Amino acid sequence: MNLRILEEAEVEFTDAIARYQSIELGLGVRLKEEVKSTLAWIADHPESPRLRSLGYRRINLKVFPYYIAYTIHAGTVWVLAIAHSARRPEYWIRRSVPR
Repeated sequence: MNLRILEEAEVEFTDAIARYQSIELGLGVRLKEEVKSTLAWIADHPESPRLRSLGYRRINLKVFPYYIAYTIHAGTVWVLAIAHSARRPEYWIRRSVPR
């Protein structure tokens, strides 16, 4: 399945990598690797995580306190957010996929 990342989610991801790199050299790279492997899993199993009441799916990262929120539309997985799990829950919920 095709996988697309909204620009806002891409910015969040880049910011998180930079933040972790500033904490410890290599930590941002580990975050990037975990997100990339999780995105690959999502592309292969897009409907496995449960559909939440607001119409999105979510998968938590195993090592870092982040999750990936996404929706499926017209045969494409749209990543809505790569969000920290302890900050502002569902702040991104109004984001929508391009039509």
